[in-house]
Amino acid sequence: MNRVLSPAVRSRIPLGVRFMIGSALAFSGMSALVKHAGIRLPSQELVFARSVIAIVISIAMLRRAGVHTLGNRRWLLLARGIWGYAALSCGFYAMTKLPLAEATMIQYLHPVFTAMLAAVVLGERADRSLVASVLLGSAGVLLVTKPAFLFASGGATLDPLGVAAALGGAVLTAVAYVGVRELSRTEHPLVIVLWFPMVALPASVPATIASGVWPQGWEWLALLGVGVLAQIGQVCLTRGLVLEPAGRAMAISYVQIAFATLWGVLFFGEVPGVPTLLGALLVVAGTAIGARAVFRRQ
Repeated sequence: MNRVLSPAVRSRIPLGVRFMIGSALAFSGMSALVKHAGIRLPSQELVFARSVIAIVISIAMLRRAGVHTLGNRRWLLLARGIWGYAALSCGFYAMTKLPLAEATMIQYLHPVFTAMLAAVVLGERADRSLVASVLLGSAGVLLVTKPAFLFASGGATLDPLGVAAALGGAVLTAVAYVGVRELSRTEHPLVIVLWFPMVALPASVPATIASGVWPQGWEWLALLGVGVLAQIGQVCLTRGLVLEPAGRAMAISYVQIAFATLWGVLFFGEVPGVPTLLGALLVVAGTAIGARAVFRRQ
């Protein structure tokens, strides 16, 4: 990420913001690979592969950093892993059932839940900029999903189970992110990252054994890419949440929707309709407000 930005730009962008943008780019690339591989491979098999690769990389990074611990608050680390696994499972399933941009945007209701939970659990103040950011982002998501109670008719109907999974993933992601924020007070970021796949790997084994499909050709590369990009995104995300308040960090991460939309157009021919484009504009506006608030704070 640092190599992409010029030194002048880097000096004006807080480190926490750079980590969150790098996380969004990595996760959007992972989502595109999940959708591609998910055409034939079950979503839990993708979770399993992602977890195997993440554990290997995490252990290597811990050794390189000289960190030899499984953490202090292990029950909370375990809970964070469970929440993360559940959120990941919902997210991967949604990506295989919905257009990439729409799946990403629905899951991006999580900043609303993150900001609310962070205010209640962590005592973080929700200022007017953050409130405006999440309200704009939520309005954008509503334009994409077009719920029946707001839109009487029109537009293609999204897969109900896919929408439910994306919404469930949003709630669980918020819980996991607030857990990361709390754990960052006592735990090394790489320890927090390690516990995620440590829980997800055994949890995904039963479904993988029951319905797994042996990968073929390019699918092996896709699985590798899912694991590597997910690990990059997770490390950047954890470090970003350590440096920025949870609610504000999530507002900045809305930029992942723009990346997902681009990959959907380029690789899957998923040209967004007018409601999706309008929703994306609202989301981008929310992102800009959230980022501007961060710059003023520095």
